[in-house]
Amino acid sequence: MSSGTGSTETSGSGDIVRTLELLWDTGKRPSRGPKPGLTLDRIVEAAVRVADTDGLEAVSMRRIATELGTGTMSLYRYVPGKGELLDLMLDRVQRPSDEPEGLGDGSWRSALENLAHATLALYQRHPWLLRVNQARPILGPSALDGMEKVLALIKPMGLSDPELISAIIMIDGYVVGAARTRLYEQEAERGTGLTDAEFWEAQTPTLEKVLSSGRYPVTASLSEDAFAPGFDHFDFGLQRILDGLDVLVAQRRADDEQDE
Repeated sequence: MSSGTGSTETSGSGDIVRTLELLWDTGKRPSRGPKPGLTLDRIVEAAVRVADTDGLEAVSMRRIATELGTGTMSLYRYVPGKGELLDLMLDRVQRPSDEPEGLGDGSWRSALENLAHATLALYQRHPWLLRVNQARPILGPSALDGMEKVLALIKPMGLSDPELISAIIMIDGYVVGAARTRLYEQEAERGTGLTDAEFWEAQTPTLEKVLSSGRYPVTASLSEDAFAPGFDHFDFGLQRILDGLDVLVAQRRADDEQDE
């Protein structure tokens, strides 16, 4: 699977009004065309498959038409171009889960924890998402459905509305960083042909000499398992973020009780 290491694409780069019409199904639908069975859903699904397999840079109207066995011009009757198609792809893959376990135990902490793990899994299924600049996302049904579910669960935190949004942004930013690091590790292994273990083994002789020189006493004193691959750095960092929010929530509740 290609990770899509081409240039970054940008959400909202197409016709925003037309994109919203397509996302919310409020625009005029195309008249019946020469290719029976061709639909906007099939076009978007094909585009996602291509991106998952060959990276975002492989997605083009010509490539999607080939995948669907139709002419390129037929696609333009459903979607204006790649800019709009990209936002439809984003909406498709980010549909929130309807599974009960996705809600956790109903607490705000469980909601944010599950959001983090679900988002990390999303990036692992669709690594091309990391190549999309979503600083200004187009808000379709999936984005708002997901936000509604999370906000309903974290509203009891007692934070201000901007702070609630900031908590979601904080979690997303942490996950994006972790997901990008994992993606880079996979790309490095494919690009060099060296496994992670082989990469570090190649450095061991030199590092042992350097660390025994006395120049780096603290680093040299670390236990053998300090850099062990079994440690869950993602969950450790996530729990510390949630711990920090827990302190803030407790402080706000204490302040509210004093004001009563």
